[in-house]
Amino acid sequence: MKIQGKMFGGFAVFILAAAVVYGLWSKEPAGTTALVLAFCLCTMIGFYLAFTARRADNGAQDRDDADVADDAGELGFFSPHSWQPLALGIGGSLAFLGIIFGWWLLFFSLPVILVGVYGWVFEYYRGEDRTQ
Repeated sequence: MKIQGKMFGGFAVFILAAAVVYGLWSKEPAGTTALVLAFCLCTMIGFYLAFTARRADNGAQDRDDADVADDAGELGFFSPHSWQPLALGIGGSLAFLGIIFGWWLLFFSLPVILVGVYGWVFEYYRGEDRTQ
């Protein structure tokens, strides 16, 4: 985590320099404020990572002799054939179209979203992929 702390620290310095140049050149307060807040955020994250790195064990990214495989671990389980993200995508698209074209479209998107969420939650509790 030491290298990530240094990266965020360097990025914070770059954003601060960009904020000063942008503020002096454009005299526009909204963009300057956004850049100063981005500097504060990068500083906060960099400080947290550097502070935590002192108390944590060295990771593979902190060693010069480490390979990529040294930091590999379990990535998790991903469903290989789920149709539920498609249902949620269609329902979400209908919901956003409802904001554009009319709120009445949300009445059609809500059941599609609920079916997608229900199917995704209970995907492995029924059917041929049942695990329990």
